Formats: sequence, structure tokens, C-alpha cells
Amino acid sequence: MTEPTPSVRPSWVDDDLFPFQSRFVELDGHVVHYVDEGSGPTLLMLHGNPTWSFVYREVIGSLRDRFRCVALDYPGFGLSVAAPGYSYLPEEHAAVTVRFVDRLELSDTIIVVQDWGGPIGLHTVEQRPDRFRGLVIANTWAWPVNGDMHFEVFSHLMGGALGRQLIKRLNLFVNVMIPAGHRRRKLTSAEMAHYRAALPTASRRLASAVFPRAITGSRDFLADVERGLETVSGLPALIAWADSDIAFREKERERWEELLSSHETVIFKGAGHYVQSDAAQDFSAAIRAWAEKTLSSEESPAPQLTRPT
Repeated sequence: MTEPTPSVRPSWVDDDLFPFQSRFVELDGHVVHYVDEGSGPTLLMLHGNPTWSFVYREVIGSLRDRFRCVALDYPGFGLSVAAPGYSYLPEEHAAVTVRFVDRLELSDTIIVVQDWGGPIGLHTVEQRPDRFRGLVIANTWAWPVNGDMHFEVFSHLMGGALGRQLIKRLNLFVNVMIPAGHRRRKLTSAEMAHYRAALPTASRRLASAVFPRAITGSRDFLADVERGLETVSGLPALIAWADSDIAFREKERERWEELLSSHETVIFKGAGHYVQSDAAQDFSAAIRAWAEKTLSSEESPAPQLTRPT
């Protein structure tokens, strides 16, 4: 299987599984793939590792009747192609995402983030606060985790020489982490094929291999994001949290609840790390219900409550 060709939707993308128009935009030499479906208030959806906009496919299908659903692939992921010399660091992805928001002139946007989408997305909101009106926070973080052994051990093992080789040669994150991150359902072979085809070669998988080490290695970037959280902490927020995640725990959810002064929390019982895929219909319904309340009563902050789904 070959690597993606810039600005071309490959034949392995199933139009039934991913029934959206593939769009491409050139940003600083990168060819960034994205989907832009529906109309209404904008939802900007950011993925993590090793996924791409495909992880939001059911959410987009459920919400495009009410929202403009925009989801991009970072350079090196999905159908996007990175410019020569790109290092695939989260701070670089964040800079590309800011440029993407500017290029599409997004405004009054609700950002939807999960996994690495958290720090990348929160950085984007901090850099362009006038373009965003709300946050959907799903199983992620946005601060340094150095010293927390839960993250330190994972970053050391998977970000070390052996871990990087396992990711690059065996596509470990796709073949192991994606199934492990689905607890409510098992992905079909066709769905798994779409994740494998997006990272088909060792060189292409470098993008996925960089992220584990960056959990601790990108401490300066994460510290910068943390310092900026005060500027966005008052935005209406939905904390959409899977309680059976192997990566992010109750501890991280509670920190978000402390940070965000105007939030509602919805807990998805039994759902795994890739909650937007594992519990897609419940996830979509929670966004729809929360946004209806938030957009219809902007003068009133979202209630601070927790309810299971």
C-alpha cells in the first residue's frame, strides 16, 4: 500500500463508510485534508493519535443536519501530506491548526477535542479567542504531566527506541491501541482497514511514533497551553467523558471541571478512549442537547452538573 498522494482522495476510502466530500488546502507547504459538512453553528473536530477525521465520521453524519461540521487531518495523518522537514510535533500541528482556522475564516466556533486534540485545540482557541464560542472536551488534557508515573512510563516505553520501532514497523498504535480504545463495540475489519491504510508504511508512521515521546518531551508547549487556559476557562463547555479509558482518568476529568467555570459533564459509562467512535450516537446526542441550551441562552452559563449516559 502506498502513501497518500497530495490533494487526491485515495481509492481505498469507502464512500459508504466515509460519505463526505474530501477537501484539501495548502498551508505552508502541507496539503491538509478536511471535511466540511452541513450548515449552522460550526463544530471544529480535532483528532488524536493515530486517528484522523474518520474517527468523527458517525458524529459528523449525526450532526450535520444542525451544525457545520469541520474536521481536519494533521500533516502526516489521514489523507494529509506534510511538507519536507516537518517534525510532527504537537506544537507544529497546533500552528497548522491555527493557520487552518484563519484560512477557512472560521467564527463562532465550538471546538471538539479528544486525546492530542486537547492541547492542540486549546492552543488554537488561546491564539484566536475571538473565533470560538464554546468547548467540547473529551478524554484529553492540556498541561504538563511530567512526574505523573501513569504518563511518564507510557511516554518512556512507547516514545523510546523500541516503542518507536514497534509503531513504525508493526503499526502498533493502529493495530493495538485503536481496538483497546473501543470498549462498547468492536470495530469492523473495514473500519480498521481505514486506519491501517492511512499509515501504510514505516515512514508514514513516523507521525504516530512522535506523539508518545512528546507527552513528556513537549513540556514547554504544554506549559504554554496551561498558562493560557485562564483566558478560555469561562467559555461554555461540555465535558464529554468516557469512564473506561486506559489513558485519561477521573483525575483528568476533575481537573477540567475545576478549570472550566461554566461546564456540564456527561459521563459515558463503559466507553473507551476513542469515545467519539466508541459511543458515537450518545456523544452526538450530548453535543446536540448541550449546544441547544448554550446557543439559545448565551447570557446564562451552562450548569455545572454530572450525569451518566
